[in-house]
Amino acid sequence: DNAVPKKMKLPKLVLLKTMLFLTIVTSSAEQLPPKSPYVMGYTDQLSYTTGDTLRFQISTSEPTFDLRLERFGAKSESVFQRAGIRGQAHPIPDRASSHGCDWPVTFEWPIPAGWRSGYYVGHLTVSSDSGEASTQLFFILREREPGKTSPILLQLATNTYNAYTNWGGHSLYGYHDRDGIQGHRVSFDRPMGSLFDRWESHFVKWAESNGYLLEYAANSDLEFRPEILAGYKLVLSVGHDEYWSSSMRDNLEAFISGGGNVAFFSGNTCCWQVRTEDQGRALTCWKQQYVLDPLFRTGDPKLLSTLWSHHWVGRPENEMTGVGFLWGGYHRSHGQFMEGSGAFTVHRPDHWVFSKTGLSRNDAFGGTHTIVGYECDGCEITWKEGLPFPTGRDGTPESFTILGTCEARWAPGDSYWYDRFPKDRLGAAVMGTYTRGGTVFTAGTTDWAHGLSGGDEKVIQITHNILNRLSK
Repeated sequence: DNAVPKKMKLPKLVLLKTMLFLTIVTSSAEQLPPKSPYVMGYTDQLSYTTGDTLRFQISTSEPTFDLRLERFGAKSESVFQRAGIRGQAHPIPDRASSHGCDWPVTFEWPIPAGWRSGYYVGHLTVSSDSGEASTQLFFILREREPGKTSPILLQLATNTYNAYTNWGGHSLYGYHDRDGIQGHRVSFDRPMGSLFDRWESHFVKWAESNGYLLEYAANSDLEFRPEILAGYKLVLSVGHDEYWSSSMRDNLEAFISGGGNVAFFSGNTCCWQVRTEDQGRALTCWKQQYVLDPLFRTGDPKLLSTLWSHHWVGRPENEMTGVGFLWGGYHRSHGQFMEGSGAFTVHRPDHWVFSKTGLSRNDAFGGTHTIVGYECDGCEITWKEGLPFPTGRDGTPESFTILGTCEARWAPGDSYWYDRFPKDRLGAAVMGTYTRGGTVFTAGTTDWAHGLSGGDEKVIQITHNILNRLSK
């Protein structure tokens, strides 16, 4: 207590919740395995490159399993297949979701030189007298020589995949938690869910179908392999890229300052600060319960695992992306604007982003496929002669050019834990761009890629404009 400033004392209710939480997460009992037959597993790394050894850690009820690997793209490409790989069952620790399964390596394979950078899916299958079972796992293959085949890097939102995975009982969310308690630590050493199919797959399929070569990396590669950024002109974030560590952000901001370009075709981006542990194999994020974060007691809260835009952290994501969730919210989700247009209104049609679109001021685009949807980012806006401008008070660069907006709002109750959030704020999804060394474009919405998969001509032309200009 003596180390905690008076204004940061923990209330009794929080302490009681802490005791309950610790009682739950320190249990060491094993969980019951699923009903037979079953097969499940994970890889020992999120990303590899050719020449690395791919290692699978598998648990199965059957003596053997079959494995097929394919690279996702405009056309999925099968790259490896083997039947009858020897396997066995392994226990599921009660703390598997937070501290991993610690299963032994079941199968390993040196990655051949001919495999292309991309998102790879492993299909695992078993059969028994009582039936068949299958599952999937994933890994990412980086280019061995960054930038060799493409000037564009797509870093996939693997931290967000982990945050939403509740395998083993817990995630960073309470709504699907085994005990109804929101976890604060999640491990990559367990069978992982993936959100790739919801957003990034649409972008990848469209890009590769239209002649764009991409190279790939995981979120954590921005932290642990920042040297790869030097090989690229443009870095992409697509979909729901929500959880960022300080090192990830430091390295990407240095890339921008040095002249590198970034396009955030994403929303709710860089919302929560995480800390990586176990050499990148686990994430910690206390989120709304930031007063329970051990760093809160040190009196130096800059690395608190809570909102980047929280006043204790004082580093709003707007400073990097141009926009943030505090000034955005939901559109056609969480009960907010459920009959909304799902479209951006155009404000500055003469900007290069809108080249060849034929759009005029106050036109709307993207509504057919609801490109403004789910979670959205915005900025504090002032209006002058009918045009929006950033105030800069929220961290958005004053040079930021607002190109399009659509109304958005936080859901009731979401902000009650945050003592400085006005309960009646009307926000907006904001599309825009700024230049500070390199150029940054932001879509301000998770669902931009749905316009690509839906064939929206305006969304497609804008995406062409951004990729073609910023990858040069």
